Amino acid sequence: MPLLPAPDPGAIPLHVIPAEALPAWRDAQPPARSVWITAMGFEAALGETLVLPGSSGAPEAALFGWGTAQTRGRDRFHLAAAVAKLPAGRYALRPEGVALDPAIEALGWLLAGYRFDRYRAASDRDVALVCPEGVDADRVERIAAAVARTQDLINTPARDMGPAALEAAFMDLARRHGAAASATAGDALRDGFPMIAAVGAAATEPPRLLDLAWGRDGAPKVTLVGKGVCFDTGGLDIKPSASMGLMKKDMGGAATAMGLAEMIMGLGLDLRLRLLVPVVENSISAAAMRPGDILSSRKGLSVEVNNTDAEGRLILADALALADAERPDLIVSLATLTGAARVALGPDLPAFFTDDDALAADLARAAAAVADPLWRLPFWTPYEALIEPGIADLDNAPSGGMGGAITAALFLRRFVTASPAYLHLDIYGWTPVAKPARPKGAACQGARALLALLEDRFVP
Repeated sequence: MPLLPAPDPGAIPLHVIPAEALPAWRDAQPPARSVWITAMGFEAALGETLVLPGSSGAPEAALFGWGTAQTRGRDRFHLAAAVAKLPAGRYALRPEGVALDPAIEALGWLLAGYRFDRYRAASDRDVALVCPEGVDADRVERIAAAVARTQDLINTPARDMGPAALEAAFMDLARRHGAAASATAGDALRDGFPMIAAVGAAATEPPRLLDLAWGRDGAPKVTLVGKGVCFDTGGLDIKPSASMGLMKKDMGGAATAMGLAEMIMGLGLDLRLRLLVPVVENSISAAAMRPGDILSSRKGLSVEVNNTDAEGRLILADALALADAERPDLIVSLATLTGAARVALGPDLPAFFTDDDALAADLARAAAAVADPLWRLPFWTPYEALIEPGIADLDNAPSGGMGGAITAALFLRRFVTASPAYLHLDIYGWTPVAKPARPKGAACQGARALLALLEDRFVP
């Protein structure tokens, strides 16, 4: 992952100029420079880049267009667009009357340098941003590295990121940060977490529950639960091929929870962290769960399986029941759970659910502050009847298709009854079209917003 070098007096100034400020700034420059800017047609449109040559022909400075307030409002991490356009060198940020957050833009710069090179060599361009004044380089670099590890996990195909490989990554995370970690599988999983066992019963690699604990006793307790479906065929309610093509990312909730845990531990937050990741493949064989099956759960609630493709909420439910028994200060679940959330909000804006209005407001503020957008959807209690089939306590897939993200969230809420606060994030985990700081492919969504929330709420 690229780094933020220390301030360097020899770094090339990178002037960030809004469109409305360009005429006055250009006119204040030496005549030769002003003529060059005009001749090159630079208008400071958002993302527009221009190198200013010195007397030797080498870059003396560079300009980056900051556009207008309207164009800036359409995206984020604007400065990251310069990484692909500037020649090699070290650059020093010079905002020209621009109100920008240097930490956000520095993070975007690093994120723009991400390359998934496991299967194909990727060339790195030596375009570095020296650490802007007042920015904690170590913090930004740690967050960027955690985002990159999340992306690596999601981008890796299921052949190389099955349950065993995800467990290995989980244990490596624990080892690197001195955390305690364990895995529950086999008879112990079937006895204690019957829905996790049922969902993964048809796969060649057996299901398991991963459990990590870190931090001092007595610190605020935060438990993260991430959906770890390493591949989702849909089970016997098999997906069409077009819907199965991206199912390597169905462990995106697990990867994102692990990325958030990496941030928490790497930054040394004073929290008692627990990370639970139920890991399965939703496959097809004679051992697969069937539509109409009724499963028992760790919490004692019975669940009718009306769609084997609604498996993520089943494995999360058993893990949430375990988390809830400890009554932490906050439980957070993260999952690539429903297509309904994507239909409602699109790929860039994950949904979150909570019954706590103050917690929701705090998370919304945190998300906006760190450019990691989230949008609240309701735990709409009048829909509770939709997840009650009559033959069992709960239905994993109500018929009708309306409000699917909400009914899935309501299902999960049934398994968190003792803890004072619960947040559920329904994420997409993927960037369909490349954007500044977000290459096409895996996306780490919500982790930085949650990190900011935890620091605001629990860390003095």
